[in-house]
Amino acid sequence: MAFRRTAAASAAPPAEELTACMVGIGMNLAAEPYVDADIESTLLHASEVGIVEGDLRVLSVLTTWMGVHHARVNADRLVRLVGEHPADRVRAYWSAVAVWLAKDRRLGRLVKLYRGEPVDLLPTGTAFQLARRGADERFAGSKLKVPRGTLRDRADDVLRPDVLVRRHAGYRNRVVMGPTWRADVWTVLNRDPKLAVAEVARRASCSFATAWQTAQDFRLLRRPGHEPTVVPAVPSGRRLG
Repeated sequence: MAFRRTAAASAAPPAEELTACMVGIGMNLAAEPYVDADIESTLLHASEVGIVEGDLRVLSVLTTWMGVHHARVNADRLVRLVGEHPADRVRAYWSAVAVWLAKDRRLGRLVKLYRGEPVDLLPTGTAFQLARRGADERFAGSKLKVPRGTLRDRADDVLRPDVLVRRHAGYRNRVVMGPTWRADVWTVLNRDPKLAVAEVARRASCSFATAWQTAQDFRLLRRPGHEPTVVPAVPSGRRLG
């Protein structure tokens, strides 16, 4: 039987655990961080809390995070997770995010995951607030109706990329290798180099083939005698040869 990639998010964690995961991927909330938090699962569960349960503080921070860090998201995995989510409001939110971040074409597939009528962010009074304050420019023209000022957008609510890259190993590997399955496999192997390939694939939510090839490269670099050679710098003004 061929190996099938398992991209599905785990069940929504308890509130305290989700907060720790959010802090772990760079959202500034009052909690100790879980520094190995899975990025895409955390984003999905945060959107569920924000858009379904109506926690606008969480939704505000999540939206700001996407504006700053979307280039480091594994878009393939996020699209799969959102596409499998049963809540229309969750899919409408991510569709709207993709409209806003249209320059990141990797996210474009999120737009098609919600085809229904436009969704009001607020349970009541959205039309009144839109008429009074106008729309949040980030969501203009999307399937989500958001009055201006409802979701705050403060840079201090999230860590800067140069800070997060030093704290979150998965984020750092995506900066080095790109936001790919390979980078995620590398992160899993960094944590536990002795894992079987099938378990690596499960933890990275990728195909067995991707995990196998990346594991070969990872273990090649760890073999004795394969340390990188350091080439001495040539002093300024001198020529080689």
